[in-house]
Amino acid sequence: MRNPLFPILLSALLFVSCADQYMVNGTSNVEGLEGTTLFLKVFSGADMCSIDSSRVVHGKFRFRGFMDSVMMANVFVDDTSVMPLVLENGEVSLVIGESSQSATGTPLNDTLNHFILRKTQLDAQMAELPHLESQMIMDGISYDQISAELGKKARVLESENDRLVSRFISNNYNNVLGPGVFMIMTSALRYPILNPKIDAIISQAPPYFLNHPYVREYIKAAENNMEKMNDY
Repeated sequence: MRNPLFPILLSALLFVSCADQYMVNGTSNVEGLEGTTLFLKVFSGADMCSIDSSRVVHGKFRFRGFMDSVMMANVFVDDTSVMPLVLENGEVSLVIGESSQSATGTPLNDTLNHFILRKTQLDAQMAELPHLESQMIMDGISYDQISAELGKKARVLESENDRLVSRFISNNYNNVLGPGVFMIMTSALRYPILNPKIDAIISQAPPYFLNHPYVREYIKAAENNMEKMNDY
């Protein structure tokens, strides 16, 4: 079930800045994208709004335009999101590959890219656990030992993943990345709730983060949901 707050402002990822022009120079070695038109979209109200487009020609494309504020954006192929990036003053180098994507060249994009790389590594290690389980079974290892070893690895990875996300948000409370990753994290939930991890993020957050439209609406909805749960 989609989180009902998700449409409320990924546009909410735009905060006032002195930035007024974005430049995105992209390359792609994905054969299926050659000749395809890519769209650069941001959230406006409850909808995704295309602010630029570019056709991939000989593996290259470009977005360029003006803006009133720094904002999170997504590159789309038709209705499919390919990757996120930050529109900020400066030139962004965007690479779309078969197995990985990156957006670098400006401060916030470099920060986001580093986070995504580490998150991807942890997710890949977690996804490898079922394969390790099958291999251990084939090697004749007992189910109790498999459960103990892989359970420990899973807990370590989950803990590291949680720390990575929470630390990234707190380190970026005062720019678009903090609210942006908070929104990505909470939009994966079935409905807005307040759990220990979210409580810890909120309790330490400064007014800039707490007054962000998405964060403010999420907290309000989550508190209402928690009250309803307590009534049962």
